[in-house]
Amino acid sequence: MDFALNEDHLALREAVQRFCDGEYPAEQRGNPQTEAQRRQRWQAMADLGLLGLPFPGDCGGSEQGPVELMLVAQEFGRALGGGAWLASTVMAGQLLARLGSAAQQQQWLPKLASGELQAALALQEPGTRYEWQQVSTRASRNAAGHVLNGRKTLVLDGDSADLLLVVARSSGASDDRQGLSVLLVDARSPGVQLQGFDTLDGRRAAHISFEQVQVADDCLLGQEGQAADEIEAVLDAANALLCAEAAGAVETLLAQSADYLKTRKQFGAPLAKFQVLQHRIADIAIALEQLKSMACAAAAVQGEEPAKRRRVVSAAKAYASQQGRQIGLTAIQLHGGMGMTDECRIGHYTKRLLVIGQLLGDAAWHLQRVAAQGAA
Repeated sequence: MDFALNEDHLALREAVQRFCDGEYPAEQRGNPQTEAQRRQRWQAMADLGLLGLPFPGDCGGSEQGPVELMLVAQEFGRALGGGAWLASTVMAGQLLARLGSAAQQQQWLPKLASGELQAALALQEPGTRYEWQQVSTRASRNAAGHVLNGRKTLVLDGDSADLLLVVARSSGASDDRQGLSVLLVDARSPGVQLQGFDTLDGRRAAHISFEQVQVADDCLLGQEGQAADEIEAVLDAANALLCAEAAGAVETLLAQSADYLKTRKQFGAPLAKFQVLQHRIADIAIALEQLKSMACAAAAVQGEEPAKRRRVVSAAKAYASQQGRQIGLTAIQLHGGMGMTDECRIGHYTKRLLVIGQLLGDAAWHLQRVAAQGAA
């Protein structure tokens, strides 16, 4: 497996790095963004081509693959940036590109790529933990199309989305894998109620309820009741990028912790002189290289047969979840009392790593998934 980057990859990474350095100053990283900042950064990402990176060229995209997305995610992790990029472009946008007809793609993807619209994937439901296929939200047929009824939770950046991709059940029991459909819903449609909230890392998510929401026939993506495989593929793509984002965040933690140990003195000598602290830094450096390799492996299996993709992505996510938490807590300890303050960026990176560890499956869930693939 060749992990070497070509000139185009390096140019993309440098461009995103410059963008992040300009839009996310080091002393402000991790702070909740104002509405004005959100809009400015969103348009800047659109101008840079990041919002349409994986979309087809005739839909305003760049037709870039998993490696390019991985590089962008790493830089966002380094700067605690990206906003709704994961929710809108990676999850909702790629699902629309996978399931949508040519007409639906032409209608919606250019608007997502240009920043005119923001989308979100409404998938998870209360009480289901990470079992995404347990869907009770119903899409019942009527003369005008479908009527949606149900409730979704933890919709990433759902309160700022214009377009919702709602996973609903067309047939079968609530825990059946088959019978799932994806419908496009205007977030301002009658019967849609949103309740936004802050997440641990200062970002946003929403609870969304649907009560007798009318959805037209042309808003059904793909074949009715046949969306499960594509949903799972998009979730694996998102998990792979969460691993890459975690690698970027850990890289910053390592650099800042090493710099702090070189400057902070105790007993007349820099903390970096103490061997036990040198060992802590060495452990983080080793874990970072392993995390980068796992993120590369997860990116490389996108497009492979499902069993291999599930196994590698879940192994990478389990490792990222475990190491992200441990490294974040270690970095806080290395900074002492300063590490606990909001003024110190270390705590903000740790919060993001903790959230990454829980999003779309924690370590225990992904280890069970790896074991299930091995047994199969």
